[in-house]
Parts: sequence; structure tokens; C-alpha cells
Amino acid sequence: MKRVLTGLLVVCMLLSFAACAGTQQPAGSSAPAESSSTPALTPTPAPTPTPTPTPELVQVNVAALKGPTGMGMSALMEAAEQGKTANDYTFTLSGAPDEVSAAVVSGAVDIAAVPINLAAVLSAKTGGVKLLAVNTLGVLYILEKGDSVQSIGDLAGKKLLATGQGSTPEYILGYILEKNGLTDSVEVEYLTEHSELATLMASGEAELGMLPQPNVTVVTVKNPEVRVALDLTEEWNAVTGTELVQGCILVRTDFAEAHPEAVEVFLKEYAESVDAVNADHAAAAELISKFGIVENAAIAEKAIEKCHIVCLTGDALRQSADAMFQVLFEANPKSVGGALPDESIYY
Repeated sequence: MKRVLTGLLVVCMLLSFAACAGTQQPAGSSAPAESSSTPALTPTPAPTPTPTPTPELVQVNVAALKGPTGMGMSALMEAAEQGKTANDYTFTLSGAPDEVSAAVVSGAVDIAAVPINLAAVLSAKTGGVKLLAVNTLGVLYILEKGDSVQSIGDLAGKKLLATGQGSTPEYILGYILEKNGLTDSVEVEYLTEHSELATLMASGEAELGMLPQPNVTVVTVKNPEVRVALDLTEEWNAVTGTELVQGCILVRTDFAEAHPEAVEVFLKEYAESVDAVNADHAAAAELISKFGIVENAAIAEKAIEKCHIVCLTGDALRQSADAMFQVLFEANPKSVGGALPDESIYY
């Protein structure tokens, strides 16, 4: 029995040694080395950049009058036609301020070029418009077939044909006559259309008439016997000491509040258009004729420098418009809607 136990003990010891030997490394050997190269990480795909959306063009309906008030718009109209503007413009031309006024009130037009007093009237009646810029200064002249009128006083006892009744031409002429003591000594007869009076002057049927540019140029080109007798801008300056303002740009208040960025873009693009018109009369005249603002390019080219096309904004706008409103109010309160416009009229 003792031998059996001794044998079992020996067997156990041998098994124990074998197990230990299996876990030991031979002399000089080392443990299996880990792989020296780190497995490459799968790169995280770069996020696909979200494309910046192209700003959607704002549809802007613009109305302009034929003649000087619309001339400054011609380069902008061309740029819009070529798709080079930041707004999507639709232009409408009209020969009568009343048509533009109705379109603004109805909401069919967002921005319009109109006589300065019309902006005041619409503001007083509806409260729905803001004044963006002054765009046209004095364009009125008195023409005569002859040479009897050398000064404003020479109009006394004469009959003067004119156009623009109910608008700035009537109020400007009336104010100048009043300040010169001529209200009761000059007979003024108003015709409906500039073209009608221009035809009468060019044919010699009328000897004395008040017209705006470019009709003045039309008449003097067609009939060299007709001359410019008086520049009413000079006569205005002599009795008021303020700048003669005739045209402006207004915007519907609702549109301006809904699209302020589009309004700022328009002002920038319109100012650039005015600069282009004043910088190159020949090129501008072609565009003015192309869009029907003035039919004859040659006439337009000669008239541009006398149309005083500007784009006055900010303080320049307020100073010139406030002075004009004051004079118009003194001449006839109805001309500005019955009351002087306050600061709320300005954009």
C-alpha cells in the first residue's frame, strides 16, 4: 500500500513539472511580439457640405413716367432685361401721373417715379407710401416764338399756354407768378398733353408756352425760330432760395416692410443707373429711346443734360424735399394733400 501511494505521488509531481515547463520560455527566447503595425483606421467620410442656397430674387413691380422722371431708370431697365440685377424687376411706363397713382394705391406697383407733390398727396390720403429719393430737379422752361420776353416781368399782359395742371408745373408757375406780382396779369391756359402743346409751338400756332424737357428740345429742333425765353429753375431760385424739385421715387409701405433688403438693392441699382445715364449721354439716349421713355434718341441725348437727373437720398433727400413741400404748401395746401408731410413720409 505504501508503494502505491509513493507511486501516485511521483506521478503527480511529474505532471506538475510538465505543466510548469509548458508555461516557461526557453532561455534567450522572448514572448511573442505583438504586431508592430497598428491596423489602419477606416477614415470617417468628410461631411458633404450643404450648398448655400441662392437668394431668391424678389419680384418688384416698378412704374415710371415717360420723360425726365423716367430717364434715370433706363440703364436699370436694360440691366434687368439682361438678367444682371439682384431683384426681378417688371417695369411699366405711363404718360400720366394719375395712372401711376392708381396702380400704387391698388398694390399693382411697388415702387414708382412720380412728381414730388404726388408722393405727399398719396402719403396724406393713404399713409401707405414712403419717399425713397429725389430723382429729378427743375425741367421747366418758357418758350417763345419771338424775343419779347427777356425777363419774368415781360409776361405781364400775355397769354401763356402750359401743361401739368394739378401737378408740380402748375404750382411752380403759380408760385413764381405770385412772388413776382404777376398772378392777375398773366393769363394761363392749360392743355392736357405735353405733346399737344409741343406740336402747337413747333408749328408756330402758339407763340408762348411753358413745357418741360425733353419737349423743349423737340420744339427748338423742329422750329429754330422758337427759343428758350426763361429757365424756370432760375426764376424759382430767385424767389425761394431753395432747390427746385420735380420728381421723386416712392415705395409702398407694405412692400418696404416685407422686403427691406429688396428696397435697399433697388436704391443701389437705381443710383448706378442714374450715374450711367449722366456719364454717357449717347448710350443712355439709345436706351431711353429703346424703352419708349423718349421716342427719339437724338432728342433724348440733347435733353439729358438739361433734365437734372439725380438720386438724392438720406439728408440730401430730406433737405430738398422738405423745402419743396414747404413752398408747395404755401402756394396751395392741396398740392401736398392739405398738410405738410412730416418725418413719417421718409423711408
